[in-house]
Amino acid sequence: MENRTNIIDCTIRDGGLVNNWDFSVEFVQDLYHGLNEAGVEYMEIGYKNSPKLLKASEPNPWRFLDDQFLKEVIPEKKNTKLSALVDIGRVDPDDVLPREQSVLDMIRVACYIREVDKGLELVQMFHELGYETALNIMALSSVPENQLIEAFDMVKESPVDVVYIVDSFGSLDPSDIEHQVKKFKGMLPNKKFGIHTHNNMQLAFANTLTAMRNGVNFLDSSVYGMGRAAGNCHTELLVTHIQKASYELKPVLGIIEKHMLDMRQKWEWGYIIPYMISGTLNEHPRVAMAYRDSEDRDKFVEFYDKVTSPEASVAPATK
Repeated sequence: MENRTNIIDCTIRDGGLVNNWDFSVEFVQDLYHGLNEAGVEYMEIGYKNSPKLLKASEPNPWRFLDDQFLKEVIPEKKNTKLSALVDIGRVDPDDVLPREQSVLDMIRVACYIREVDKGLELVQMFHELGYETALNIMALSSVPENQLIEAFDMVKESPVDVVYIVDSFGSLDPSDIEHQVKKFKGMLPNKKFGIHTHNNMQLAFANTLTAMRNGVNFLDSSVYGMGRAAGNCHTELLVTHIQKASYELKPVLGIIEKHMLDMRQKWEWGYIIPYMISGTLNEHPRVAMAYRDSEDRDKFVEFYDKVTSPEASVAPATK
């Protein structure tokens, strides 16, 4: 079992949601070399979205990955593979080269349950171009069972390599994860699975380990947990905890010491009370993120009252 574990480090892609992808080339190169030395199998280097479809005035290199630019950033591929994420309706097929001409190895497609058919069309295209593929169905904690069954009938027939269980709101606990994994495996017996967690309730690491123990092979994480709002499972925790001879903690500590401590002073992410509250309510953290950007950022009681009052735009939801 242990030999099949794959860590996908999402520091650039998910961490970019914290700092608007304000990463230097030096940081991305240091991260790649550090993750490679640490034995991490994949690094997600950003989004492969197309600037023209998002009417981007300032194309950001990590949000709109360009193959030529990537070859300059990573002139020599090491053992660590590179992945990118695309969103439905945000990628122009003409912008994607065949895998043998690209530095990328895997392309992951993110979509909501109602767009699974469109997501699988993209998966099919990337598969035909030679890439490893993954499908990340977001906001799973609020998907009705009948919609899931319908979507999985389509997923079953597709060539997608890895199907992700995504705890978008950081609202799931280990028993929820175990339930989801069993459900996914029962409905998709021919697929491999991945897990993407958020740390709203300090459960990202526990949830990731629970998924792994239940046969999930692809584990998303980020260095120092850097990711939107409460952040992700920490890469440094996985490489030190999983019994796999190729994993080394020291190179990840080096990245944190050289780069991430300063970043954490400049940008905020991680376990913070408003994000905890949004996680317990099974809600998207956008309201909490806006609150953390306001003068009232530390008025936790006021925030709690605001999001739990009957007239609030955010109402508590059940899992």
